[in-house]
Amino acid sequence: MSEVRTERIGSTLLITIDRPRARNAVNAAVAAQLAAALDELESDPTLRAGVLTGADNTFSAGMDLKAALQGESPEIPGRGFGGLTEAELAKPLIAAVEGFAMGGGFELALGCDLIVAAEDAKFGLPEVKRGLIAAGGGVIRLPKRIPHHLAMEFLLTGEPVTGRRAGELGLVNRVTPAGDAAAVAVGLAEKLAENAPLALAAVKKVVRAADPAAVQREEIKKLMQSKDVREGMTAFAERRAPKWTGE
Repeated sequence: MSEVRTERIGSTLLITIDRPRARNAVNAAVAAQLAAALDELESDPTLRAGVLTGADNTFSAGMDLKAALQGESPEIPGRGFGGLTEAELAKPLIAAVEGFAMGGGFELALGCDLIVAAEDAKFGLPEVKRGLIAAGGGVIRLPKRIPHHLAMEFLLTGEPVTGRRAGELGLVNRVTPAGDAAAVAVGLAEKLAENAPLALAAVKKVVRAADPAAVQREEIKKLMQSKDVREGMTAFAERRAPKWTGE
């Protein structure tokens, strides 16, 4: 039985963690299937962006502790927790959060490029309450996304905040009424898809680079030699929408 479902909506791949009885907690099967879904997104040239969400109005409760106690690993070597948190994806990925995004679930959202959240969603990193730290990217990424002391409050107290509060903190891109996160995220993904795929990939590569200036110079050089940059300029001059080929 599949733990992760995929659905194509236009040029967007909607990826849904589907373990509602376990609040979409991540076990070995979820990690493997989520990694496979991300491979599908990356390898298909007709797909321009992905949306990650969870079934039954819950994003993810994080690591499946019962499975972990039985020796299962929710990590994929080289790709991190859930096959996502250390993956270097070229295409944009948007988290659509309803309900709980706790622990590793929050870290999956942080591993995405954009976050859309329902106003009553719950974001939290409760690892310290279990004797752990948020080692799936939470400790590293969160202080880079919001002010230091606010991030430390998340990490040291383990207490959750609502989607509305996450929006006030600048942690999420869009706050929606309950039940609308996925639809808004897909709309945002389709908006991203209007832009040149090579340019989107280059933005992501430069942002995550250890030496962004050097990587930026190399990426600009490659973009200026691409067919898409000529198409973008021509379309602007001709006052029409560009037709991207990813070449």
